[in-house]
Amino acid sequence: MAHVMAGAPRGGAELFFERLTMAQMRDGRPVQALIRRDEGRIARLEEAGVETQSFRFGGLLDLRTTPGLRRSLKAFRPDVVVAWMSRAARLVPSGPWQIAGRLGGYYDLSNYRRCDHLIGNTRGLADWMRAQGWAADRVHHLPNFATDFSSVTPQRPAFLPPDVPFALALGRLHENKAFDVLIGAMKHLPGVHLVIAGEGAERGALEALAKAENVADRVHLPGWIAQSGPWLRACDVLVCPSRIEPLGNVVIEALSAGVPVVASNIQGPKEILEGTQDGLLAEVENERDLAAQIGSVLDDETVAQTLSINGRARFEREFAQGVVMARWSAFLDGVRA
Repeated sequence: MAHVMAGAPRGGAELFFERLTMAQMRDGRPVQALIRRDEGRIARLEEAGVETQSFRFGGLLDLRTTPGLRRSLKAFRPDVVVAWMSRAARLVPSGPWQIAGRLGGYYDLSNYRRCDHLIGNTRGLADWMRAQGWAADRVHHLPNFATDFSSVTPQRPAFLPPDVPFALALGRLHENKAFDVLIGAMKHLPGVHLVIAGEGAERGALEALAKAENVADRVHLPGWIAQSGPWLRACDVLVCPSRIEPLGNVVIEALSAGVPVVASNIQGPKEILEGTQDGLLAEVENERDLAAQIGSVLDDETVAQTLSINGRARFEREFAQGVVMARWSAFLDGVRA
């Protein structure tokens, strides 16, 4: 099979793309990756044995990418080509292969009109695709798997005072992530520290907000971290306060680590956590309710332990690598049959 990815250097879809292609290679399935040039990604994929080629993936004036993709695919002869997100789906050429568009958000489906199948990483996305007129047998729900952090040694960030409880958030510093709401919630959580590990255009605004809310001494923005596992295992609660979050990989990662999760009641997190005792949901853009849900974890050891145990069990049932890879294999074998 071949994967076509025109994504950014960082991002949830890009990270899962790498994990999936490497896992399929380890499973003995010949894999080709056709990507936008990124030296780090190329090195990681090639180290895993994935045949990798890079292309520009430009705009309307890019006249080389599609012919280059066609030549590569004809030489590799895949049964299935997975196009990751809209640009890849527009540029993948037709041929003697099935094209499957993989979506991690509610994108314009006109970009996928040449696809034979669509893949959504949540049930909500798959239902939405069918509601847009796609035949049920051409729409597939294939969830992401996350790194299993259960065996990672916990390690608190060195900049935190000893023995203080801390909440952890992970992701791009973007308005969709609603880290401003989370910083506002800190006013209602005295003594609690917050670590937001990520980088982005909202850094300046978030730093200014923390000062304005008089919580700057308890809000830490260390930037991107290469390995989030030790901090994730050490935190008291993982918070995903997003305004828009079609999936929420960080929620699945926290479940894998056995860490209590508090997330906004939106899209992906809602699908994962609603009606369960696997995590807590807070009203979207409501800093007081977000603070109340975080506080219920920090103030009640029984609640925290229940969420930890249930969340880990949920990960093993639905989001562990073996479970998800079996579903991908069944899809690929069914499509090419």
